[in-house]
Amino acid sequence: MAAPRERKINNSTQRYLSVAEIRENTLIMKDGSLRSVIMTSSINFALKNEDEQNGLIASYVNFLNNVSFPIQIVIQSRELNIESYLRALRQKEKEQTNELLKSQTADYINYIDELISLGKIMNKRFFVIVPYSPLSDQHKNFITRVSEIFTPSSIIKMKQDRFTKLRKELTRRVDSIISSLSAIGLNVVELDTQGLIELFYNTYNPATAGNEKMSDINNLRLE
Repeated sequence: MAAPRERKINNSTQRYLSVAEIRENTLIMKDGSLRSVIMTSSINFALKNEDEQNGLIASYVNFLNNVSFPIQIVIQSRELNIESYLRALRQKEKEQTNELLKSQTADYINYIDELISLGKIMNKRFFVIVPYSPLSDQHKNFITRVSEIFTPSSIIKMKQDRFTKLRKELTRRVDSIISSLSAIGLNVVELDTQGLIELFYNTYNPATAGNEKMSDINNLRLE
């Protein structure tokens, strides 16, 4: 009996995502709502003295108490790939003409190799996802809010004015979150369109992203 032919898989990861479109630093979801992604720095809490720790806790509690809409806090942990860094160091070692610097570079490379052998070096990134949905706008009547939330995202694509209006509401929330997190002492930045695309690219293609960086979206050609 002949073996059945393997079915060709045409499905991509994008089909299973809730994101319909990325436009003007914004994620447009398939349900018609919007998302903005804020990336923040971290604070080494363990290195703070007791008074500083209590101050940070109080500031964070105050931040949470003042948020009047849902947010999502995401911590992304990835093994840090430093192979390209080591290759660059080895190349520098070969090109170095000063014997003392050449020896110091070799010692540094050995130190990094030993450090890696002791365990994986992890890189952590912190994100706050800020949503806006027409259904959450309490100033509109119930019928208007329900009709807007079920409006297909394809209609949003066709109506720039509607997108601009929703984005304005989202921006108010983003500004509020950025202001509050900055007051805690964090460095905060809203991801732009390039950053959002790279975030999804690196998240769903970790092996490829480690060896092949994504091009600037302004240089991409659409067939």
